[in-house]
Amino acid sequence: MKFFIINTDYPDFLTWLYHEQPNLHGQSFAQQLNARMESLFGVADFYSSNLRKLGHDVYETHYNNEHLQRAWARENQISVSSSWTWQFVLRKGWLPWLKRVWTDKWQYEILASQIKQYRPDVLFNQNIRLDSQFLHEMKPYIGLLVGQHASPIPQIDLSMYDLIISSLPNLVDYFRKQGLNSELHRLGFEPSILNRVHSSKRKYDVVFIGSIYYVHTERLTLLEYLCQNTDMKIWGNLIDTLPGSSPIHQAYQGKAWGKDMYQIFRDAKIVLNNHVDIAENYANNMRLFEATGTGTLLITDWKQNLHEMFELDKEVVTYHTPEECLEKIRYYLEHDEERQQIAHAGQQRTLTKHNYQERMIELIKIIT
Repeated sequence: MKFFIINTDYPDFLTWLYHEQPNLHGQSFAQQLNARMESLFGVADFYSSNLRKLGHDVYETHYNNEHLQRAWARENQISVSSSWTWQFVLRKGWLPWLKRVWTDKWQYEILASQIKQYRPDVLFNQNIRLDSQFLHEMKPYIGLLVGQHASPIPQIDLSMYDLIISSLPNLVDYFRKQGLNSELHRLGFEPSILNRVHSSKRKYDVVFIGSIYYVHTERLTLLEYLCQNTDMKIWGNLIDTLPGSSPIHQAYQGKAWGKDMYQIFRDAKIVLNNHVDIAENYANNMRLFEATGTGTLLITDWKQNLHEMFELDKEVVTYHTPEECLEKIRYYLEHDEERQQIAHAGQQRTLTKHNYQERMIELIKIIT
C-alpha cells in the first residue's frame, strides 16, 4: 500500500531545530526531512521506517514546517502564496488600520499538491485539527482517510474520516458514539533509539519531561508536591500562569527535544509519569514506552488498563496519590537492586511487545 503520513510540529521545536542547524533552511526537502527525523522528536520516522520494512511505500511531511514545505514547492515548481497578507483592522474600535497578518493558505496549497501528486491508498493524518473542508476536497485523491487522536477533542467536523484510531479507550468509545469508525491503537518505542544514546552514570534521582498546561491539573498538584520533597528535575513546557512562588521553577531545567530527552531518561534513576486529565482512568502516553524503553524505572499513575501493557510492580511501579508517589520514589532510590530489576524487566517488555514494528503490523490489520 501507499501511505501518505501528515504530521505537524510544535513551533518551539522548529525554532530549536533550525537554530541548532543554521544552514538547514536552505537545504533540500529530503535533507530537511532527514534532519527532522534524525532529531528523534515525537514519533520521528518510526511509523514510516517500519511500514517500509513491511513492504509498503510511504511519503510523509510536516505540513506546518515552512522551510521544509517551501523547499518541496520550489523543487516541484509549485507557485505558493505568501505567509503574510494585509488586512484592514480597526484601532480603538473606529480607526482603520492596515495590518500585516499571518496566513496558513500556503500550508494547504503545498499539502494539496503533495497529496494530488502522490495519490495515496491511505492518507494517515496525525493532526485531526487539519481543516475539515480541505480534507473533504482531498477525498477524490486518496483511498482511505485515517486520523489519529489522543488529546482533547476539537469541535470540528470529522465525518470525512474512514477511520479514527486512538491510544485512549475512552476516546475510541467517544468516536464510536458519534457514529465514526474507531479502533484502539497504542503508542510504542523504537528500539534503534538505543543506538543513539550512551550509557552513563545515573546522575538524576527522578525526572519528569512533559508539558504543564491547563489540561494537567492533577499533574501540577503532583509536581509541586514532589518538588517540595525530592530533588526532582523537570524539563518541558510550562503554563504561562504558573505562579512565581511555585516550587516547580526551582526544579525546571528548560526544554528537551528528541535525542536529548532520551539521554535524560537514560541518565535518570527514576522517570515519573502522569497522564493528561482527558485520559481519565486509562493509561496512554509516550512516556510509558520512552522511559521503559531506555531502561529506566517508570513510576506512573495507576490506571485500570495498565496491566494490559505491563506487569505492575514487576515491570513498572504505580501510585494513586502524591503521598504514595513520594513514598515509592524514596523507597526505590534506597533500593538500587530492586529498582534495576524492575527497570530491566520493563525494558524487555517494551522492546519485545511495544516496539513500532509490532505497532505497524497492528495498524495494517486494523485498516485492512
